Amino acid sequence: MPAAPSAPAKPPTAPVKRPPAAERVYTHIKEAVLDRRYEGGTLLTEGDLADAVGVSRTPVREALLRLEVEGLIKLYPKKGALVLAVSAQEIKDVVETRLLVEEFAARRAVPATPQLVARLEQLLEEQRQLAEAGDLAAVAVKDRCFHAEIVKHAGNEILSRLYDQLRDRQLRMGVAVMEAHPGRIEANVTEHGELLDAIRAGDAEGAALVVRRHVGRVRELVRGEDR
Repeated sequence: MPAAPSAPAKPPTAPVKRPPAAERVYTHIKEAVLDRRYEGGTLLTEGDLADAVGVSRTPVREALLRLEVEGLIKLYPKKGALVLAVSAQEIKDVVETRLLVEEFAARRAVPATPQLVARLEQLLEEQRQLAEAGDLAAVAVKDRCFHAEIVKHAGNEILSRLYDQLRDRQLRMGVAVMEAHPGRIEANVTEHGELLDAIRAGDAEGAALVVRRHVGRVRELVRGEDR
């Protein structure tokens, strides 16, 4: 009886290429700063960071220089890197910029396309699920994506790029607010629902008003003005 034909040999699987060492350190530090595992005032040392990521000190220095340019840390020679706290001026600047961009975008998003409404519904449901799971960092990301989707549909590329530059600061502030005010998680979801309702109903001014209340409340909470 003839032997059964053998199965064709599978081509060798290409090894997964790891990001460069400096990029891995950069990602490690930045994610930890944004989700507040490294809080403002924390002093990071090159040795500890090298051990945490499993690299030498040279890529750590490269990553720290990059993060200093982005305004997340301050380097101190022979001491380490200090994680910068969110300042009152930064809060003021970010909120003012958000209001300018997001109120304009909310008006321009009306009348909304079916695609925008469907995407906002999806993001809102995902935010609800993450909130129930208690994943604050992921909730902050989804919160930011909800607003960014509206800005993107305003049809102004310059404003979209400007808004993207606020991403890191928004995420960091968002986690800080939710940690200090757990009730704000549910309130954010509720206010996003109100914004979606106004956009879906074609109420441009109503959508802008929701944005003004929503973003203004975040400013009060981050500045410790909760009453």
